[in-house]
Amino acid sequence: MQYVRLGSAGMKVSKLCLGCMSYGSPAWRDWVLDEGASRPFIKQALDGGINFFDTADMYSLGASEEVLGRALLDYAPRDEVVIATKVNYPMSDKPNASGLSRKHILASIDASLKRLGTDHVDLYVIHRFDPQTPIEETIEALDIVVRSGRARYLGASSMHSWQFMRMLALQEQHGLATFVSMQNHYNLIYREEEREMLPLCRELGIAVTPWSPLARGLLAGSRQTGTLRATTDQPAHQWYDQQADEAAIIAAVEGIAAERGVPAAQVAMAWVASREGVTSPIIGATKPRHLQDALAGIELVLTAQEVVRLEQPYRPRPVAGHE
Repeated sequence: MQYVRLGSAGMKVSKLCLGCMSYGSPAWRDWVLDEGASRPFIKQALDGGINFFDTADMYSLGASEEVLGRALLDYAPRDEVVIATKVNYPMSDKPNASGLSRKHILASIDASLKRLGTDHVDLYVIHRFDPQTPIEETIEALDIVVRSGRARYLGASSMHSWQFMRMLALQEQHGLATFVSMQNHYNLIYREEEREMLPLCRELGIAVTPWSPLARGLLAGSRQTGTLRATTDQPAHQWYDQQADEAAIIAAVEGIAAERGVPAAQVAMAWVASREGVTSPIIGATKPRHLQDALAGIELVLTAQEVVRLEQPYRPRPVAGHE
């Protein structure tokens, strides 16, 4: 496993991050694994050299944080792992149980730490942009979280580039803790981030930790197998709508995989991991082979000709994943 700096921050993370949305409680989503079924994947990730784990308070309404926290406490020294969690999405139907207000952020970080069983997270991420809260209020609250020692670094997730730049500029202007990472939607089927967000992050030294690097399994072939998640994942049905270019991209991935004698997931992961500015793709895993393929994929080196074959079918798409 290779370890790299998280953008311009001093902290080092593995070149692959284990996303924990699939771990927690099946009562939240049918396809989520319970604690007993989740723990082997966290252990497998650690054994594979992964030190970077991403969750969110809204995943299984807190149960994901609890499962991850207990597993890491049993399997690894706290200072050897990098824990990221996120805040924004509703935790209940109460009026202050969502968003990026000072009230919600400061309450949420304390609740997340309690569930994770730790006194700090290494990366605290805003889970999308909140247009209803003044930016100044949000970044001041996040600064409090860092200066109080409850988080070491700050990250952001999918939003428009102008929104991210506005937040960064105000953080710098007021001498506040700044975002060091961007967790955005990026894969062979969705490449709109290449227009503005990726160049912005490269220019400012901000880490890029893409979510859905395999397009919710579409690039790995799992969407064609009728899995429970594939049939119930409404956001994915909106983001990936079976346009002609999708079929051509998938065919290119499968063709190169066949020539290489490797699973398609490895080829798709190799492409994402090798893009300029990408720090650590976030992979979900509910079967042992998912992590095996992801770990092998970040080591796979594509030729320039293979990259052209993978990228050539792409056509511009509507912005997706900011909601």
